[in-house]
Amino acid sequence: MKWFVGLGNPGAQYGKTRHNIGFMALDELARRHSIDIRQSKCKALIGDGIIGGQKVALIKPMTYMNLSGEAVRAFMDYYKASLEDMIVVYDDLDTEIGRNRLRYQGSAGGHNGIKSIIQHTGTQTFNRIRMGISRPEPGYAVVDYVLSPFAKKERPLLDDSIQEACDALEFSLDHTFEQTMAKFNR
Repeated sequence: MKWFVGLGNPGAQYGKTRHNIGFMALDELARRHSIDIRQSKCKALIGDGIIGGQKVALIKPMTYMNLSGEAVRAFMDYYKASLEDMIVVYDDLDTEIGRNRLRYQGSAGGHNGIKSIIQHTGTQTFNRIRMGISRPEPGYAVVDYVLSPFAKKERPLLDDSIQEACDALEFSLDHTFEQTMAKFNR
């Protein structure tokens, strides 16, 4: 079973914020394939379904961003899920909005959700889709920036990024992650 983890914060007040772009991507993938992400289990909301003939789990940790690894570990332990079958989708300050970067390993790069996953899995080697949110203007605190909504003018780029992340997740179901990176890293 493949499992996709979208990072974000629970609660309506965070729904449209930059930090929740991972949730947004999973919500779009769920919409495309009529999967309900509602089952509360493993400190997350989970939706099971079939995409392209493969069983998948869509996971939105409900631990808040900084503790995302708790939900990942709980899912792994409960379902005996393999880390090789996971792709994490999350926001990235160092990538411009509208662009996504796929990687299979690396440091957390200051992202607390990824730090937590590394801490709870004991490795930096796992597949990820980093969705660009760009850096804030000088003088704008990063914490305030990531918890702010996207500007109206950014919406078309945001929508493109979400669609492309979903396309990459779908493609990864019957291709290696290396093939997926080759196709979607531009």
